[in-house]
Amino acid sequence: GSILVDGTAVAVSKPADDDLKWLRTYPQGPEYAAVTGYFSFTYGTSGVERGYNDLLSGSSDKLFYRQLPDILTGKEPQGASVDLTIKAKVQAAARKALGNQRGAVVAMDPKTGAILAMVTSPTYDPNLLSSHDLNAVQTNWKNLTTANSQPMVNRAISGNLYPPGSTFKLVTAAAALQSGDYNPDSELDGPAALKLPGVTKPLPNVTGQACGPNDKTTLTHALEISCNTAFADLGMKLGQDAVRQQASKFGFGQQLTVPMSVTPSTFPANLQQAQLAQSSIGQFDVRVTPLQVAMISSAIANDGKVMRPYLVQTVRDKNLDVIQSTDPSVLSEAVSSQTAGKLRDMMVKVVSNGTGVRAQIPGMDVAGKTGTAETAPGVNADVWFTGFAPANNPKVAVAVVVEDGGTAGQEASGGSVAAPIARAVMEAVVNQ
Repeated sequence: GSILVDGTAVAVSKPADDDLKWLRTYPQGPEYAAVTGYFSFTYGTSGVERGYNDLLSGSSDKLFYRQLPDILTGKEPQGASVDLTIKAKVQAAARKALGNQRGAVVAMDPKTGAILAMVTSPTYDPNLLSSHDLNAVQTNWKNLTTANSQPMVNRAISGNLYPPGSTFKLVTAAAALQSGDYNPDSELDGPAALKLPGVTKPLPNVTGQACGPNDKTTLTHALEISCNTAFADLGMKLGQDAVRQQASKFGFGQQLTVPMSVTPSTFPANLQQAQLAQSSIGQFDVRVTPLQVAMISSAIANDGKVMRPYLVQTVRDKNLDVIQSTDPSVLSEAVSSQTAGKLRDMMVKVVSNGTGVRAQIPGMDVAGKTGTAETAPGVNADVWFTGFAPANNPKVAVAVVVEDGGTAGQEASGGSVAAPIARAVMEAVVNQ
């Protein structure tokens, strides 16, 4: 059976004049590899090819009665076709905007959890592994699995997880608002550098400046300008249990399948105060997938509810009758609808006149948050943007990570590199 995007086959079997009879081909090559995965006689399957193999191959019990006429007349039983939630236009926009930079883009419908785009870079061509020239397949496999750039790792949902940097401030802000002790106008301490308990080196703001007059700022303004010291101090005041519980309500630690397994995002345990301060701004040992970061924005966009993400909309038999379909389901309530509304308004200010101005879409409010995550000494930061649009009636939530600053290198920030990519992806949805 075929795997379809907007009715077009992105994985299809063609008759072959050899002993194997059928050749699995991927007409768009690498464009959808992160989703389809590969089908190989030597190396098995991955992605949707693996998750839906019994239906695609026709071996599923669900197809037995539908195939009886074929079996009785000696015809080859036919596998089912799988319709993905991916939108070709959105996928193409994400692929083009990310370009040759290493990283990932995930876009989803915040109201349903349907994944509209999943791009990982660098990627590979699944045709290299589905060929019937088994020697060539072996060589290709070796090249792909030993390449330093790890083209076969789906950076959107697995692989080496990323520090989220300042995108995590959304979680810390959510914990503060949910506690009832803070509102968007609450005053926070925002000095140029924050002295941390038991550590000699203070935690600085990127600008080297205080976040407001007399070292004070509001929660809204701290998010708008991405004030490190205010959020580090806020995290310590809330306590690690409050921040960790808030992260888990957004989906941290959850075992998800979309149908591929998603590596759970993690918030570290048993933190000292200085480590908690670092963790509250998405540093120290906090690690995430881009899908998890998209789920944070999705929850805020969807009145506080996290929808379970999924990639397959329907499965149909050869007569195009639907055998199974995915109904949207709520994974958790991350925050109350009131808190979600406050966070949305704060995120709109990030894009209208804060660190995220390059995600602006003319004539529309966009909500967002930038992140610049330090990974190791002497290595350029990974840069992030997450957000949703239109802010008042969201149709798309997105997360973008670009490793190592992308083409901008050490000059990179989430606002300069990741925000324009996110804008291109959001525009592909809202301008349809």
